[in-house]
Formats: sequence, C-alpha cells, structure tokens
Amino acid sequence: MRQIVLDTETTGIDPSEGHRIIEIGCVELMERQLTGRNYHVYINPEREVEAEAITVHGITNEFLADKPRFAEVADEFFEFIKGAELVIHNAAFDVGFMDAEFARLKPVRKTADYCGIVDSLAIARKRHPGQKNNLDALCKRYGVDNSNRDLHGALLDAEILADVYLLLTGGQTALSLDAGAEEGGSSSGIRRLAEDRAALSVIRASDDESAAHDEFMAMLEKKAGETVWGKLS
Repeated sequence: MRQIVLDTETTGIDPSEGHRIIEIGCVELMERQLTGRNYHVYINPEREVEAEAITVHGITNEFLADKPRFAEVADEFFEFIKGAELVIHNAAFDVGFMDAEFARLKPVRKTADYCGIVDSLAIARKRHPGQKNNLDALCKRYGVDNSNRDLHGALLDAEILADVYLLLTGGQTALSLDAGAEEGGSSSGIRRLAEDRAALSVIRASDDESAAHDEFMAMLEKKAGETVWGKLS
C-alpha cells in the first residue's frame, strides 16, 4: 500500500473566500514504512497572506513573491499523490483547499476521485474521545519529538504526522497498567531503517526438521482428529 502523509499551509482558513495554498508537504509510506521520498513546495498564492495566518506558519508575502504559482506545480503534485491513500490531520480542511486549487485549472480534478483519504484526526478522536487530539497533543501522548515545531510548516508537520499516524494505528506501542498514563506516557517511537540495509535472511526447516514436524502432526491428528494446521497445509 502506498500512502502519502500530507499537510498544507494557506493564506487563511476558508477557500470559499478566495484563500489559497502557500505550502505543500508530503511524506511517502510504502507498506507502512517511510521511503525517504518526499514532496515539498512553496507556492505564490497571487494574493495577500492574512496576518493571523503568518503568526501560525511564519510564511510572509515577501518570501512567497518569487515562488511558483499553483498552476505551475499542479501536474507534478498531482502525479505524486495520484493513486495513493492520503493521510491528513483534519482532512476536510486540506482537501477543501486542494479541490479549490484544482478547480481553477483544466482539466478539473477532485482529490477523492484519484486518492483514498484517511483523516488521522477522526482516528485519534475515536481512539481518545474527550481528549485533545491536535498534532502537538498526539506528539506528547505518543512520545514523538516535535521540539523543532515552533511554527507550523507543511513538510515538518507531515513528517511528524507520519510518526504519529504509524503509532496511532499500529496497535499497542508501550506496556502500561496505568489507565491515566496515556496523556503523559511515551513510547519508544519509530526506528527508521537505513534504505541500504541488507535483506533479512530466511531460515527454512531442514529435511529432518520437516520430517519430525510431519510425524508430530500425524500423531496429533491420530489422537485429536483433524487439526487446524492440517486444514491449512
């Protein structure tokens, strides 16, 4: 399964009021493993960034002045996400902006027509009802280091969300008998493996071991009748 953990930064909060995307950050997962393949771009929104938004992400109008417009990066971005399952925290917000951007172009593309969409915020709320489930709270809950996150940034937030999502959906990550430890507890986190690591060796049973196994299973079936292993083999 190919998944893209995605985040955007914008000029404001409502695309219906003409607000635009100014940054896209994506992190690729294959079979729930980070591949090291990312997508990141800053975008000239062709309008002013609201002062309130700048206090959140720190991206100024001056910084964006020489950046490409969405129309210039749309095809490259679309090809990167097409066919993948998108993992987004509060997906309706980002997808709404993406669809608004794609609607300005020809052909018009709707994100959900080409990608699956998973809302990690909805997953977190279901798993931790009544608790804070923003990204910072989840980092604290799952022991993910977000010490570099003074301001929101699309690529940094996507990288952090990838770690959080894998822990959030990966079952038990730490053994604790204290039901109240969830908010302040931590896990061992995610250990990234080197891309050039050696392949795992496969150890197969020897002929003698296989014969001994068959003999043992024959004895079990004689005493207990048909076994589950016998049905599968």
